[in-house]
Amino acid sequence: VQLQASGGGLVRAGGSLRLSCAASGSRWLINTMGWYRQAPGKERELVVTLSADGSTNYADSGKGRFTISRDSARNTVYLQMNSLNPEDTAVYYCYARHYGVPYWGQGTQVTVSS
Repeated sequence: VQLQASGGGLVRAGGSLRLSCAASGSRWLINTMGWYRQAPGKERELVVTLSADGSTNYADSGKGRFTISRDSARNTVYLQMNSLNPEDTAVYYCYARHYGVPYWGQGTQVTVSS
């Protein structure tokens, strides 16, 4: 499974960004897809995951501001991020777990200016 992420960038506080992650290399719907992020000097942390059954797991930091969605036909997930603040600045990594095997995409930088 290969993951291709896109959509990062620079935005002012209060703004929005939409990240995309497309999975390839599997004929079947990927079991779980989502996003992690890593800020400078910090460990990588969960943002949100979405399982094939539709269940989600949001980190508290994104609840009410971030929304994950999925295009199952394209094995693609989207992360809509609203009301961004400087604490959201990080490299965002697409993540997938398929039949117990984890996969990571390349990171995409999200920078929120105050």
